[in-house]
Amino acid sequence: MIVEVLNTGSELLLGEVVNTHASWIGKRLFPLGLRVSRQTTVPDGPAIREALAESSSRADIVLVTGGLGPTTDDITREAAAELLGLTLAEDGQVREAIGQRLAARGITLRERMLRQAMVPRGATVLPNHNGTAPGLYIPANVTDGLQSPHIFLLPGPPRELQPMFEDSVLPLLGRVCGGLVPRECRIYRVVGMGESEVEQAVGLRLSADPAIEVGYCARPNEVDLRLIGLPGALEPAEAAILEALGDRLVSRQGEEIEEWIVRRLIHLSRTVATAESCTGGLLAHRLTNVPGASGVFRHGFVTYANEAKISDLGVGAELLAAHGAVSREVASAMAGCALRKGSADYALALTGIAGPGGGTAAKPVGLVFIALASSTGETVCREARFATDRGTFKQLATQAALDMLRRAVLDK
Repeated sequence: MIVEVLNTGSELLLGEVVNTHASWIGKRLFPLGLRVSRQTTVPDGPAIREALAESSSRADIVLVTGGLGPTTDDITREAAAELLGLTLAEDGQVREAIGQRLAARGITLRERMLRQAMVPRGATVLPNHNGTAPGLYIPANVTDGLQSPHIFLLPGPPRELQPMFEDSVLPLLGRVCGGLVPRECRIYRVVGMGESEVEQAVGLRLSADPAIEVGYCARPNEVDLRLIGLPGALEPAEAAILEALGDRLVSRQGEEIEEWIVRRLIHLSRTVATAESCTGGLLAHRLTNVPGASGVFRHGFVTYANEAKISDLGVGAELLAAHGAVSREVASAMAGCALRKGSADYALALTGIAGPGGGTAAKPVGLVFIALASSTGETVCREARFATDRGTFKQLATQAALDMLRRAVLDK
């Protein structure tokens, strides 16, 4: 079945509001065997009519968000009724619900607000427990002699749309597409390889199988390899992925590398501490952003200045003077100090030059040293170069640090 999502609202196109609907809806549809084939965003007003007519001419299911409010630019309801030749009539129950909600908030009911109680003939009202504008479901071919898709008109605010979608839309869609066979989506997260490398290693071989859809999504220092198909086709494909990618594969569920690490450390009953200079606490943030991190994360030191490296961590002043803050020796010392002061089983440390200034011929912008100390007494240090903007540099540096720790606990 062809599914299209039509998002309305000038604020989405002006950049004032980030449009999260397409992503959220797409994830909810997939388990039903449905996939969004096209997503369109239009401003408030007359453009809604044109876009709805276009989508309705080619889709089996159209999901429209926004334009159900009380103001003059909210015309989604009217546009749908006009397109299908349906009359609008006030729904007494909706009117009462609007009045009760406004009264509870001490707001006077104005005549203009009752536009939200107008319902096209043949439509089903979808209750809105978080706002005044109800959703509407108009079944396919509701008008005799006119072919039309299933149309869902939904409120724009996510706090209203999402509960309504879960409670009302998904059950209706389940009945509409009950004969579809859901396919499975598996996401394999790979670190330290580009998407062309992943494709060369295993993707081309998988793409030759017509029963599998192969896709890629690249991010700094990691790639998601996405497979879609029936379980029977995906099992042998997964075996090929495991063989080809080996320890470059972080997860088979699409989880972030920090999520995997926290879960692994919990399993091993091990702890970690961090000492950061150039990344300014991003490494600690990524780890502590994972639920359950309190059971494994011991201490995070952000020692940006040399004085902080000396006073807070205990790095020797003579070591800094001899080698400079950005050096293998200082990174290793930072990791060792964080290990002891944090009373942890592992400690990661980073020191580098994020740029855009501060580099030299010997130590250019993008240079970073990443050290991993462990309670076994072994400290390893890696030199890397990420010549890019500051934000991407910090992401790449912390990604490399996390991968060092991941590999250290992989076979424990």
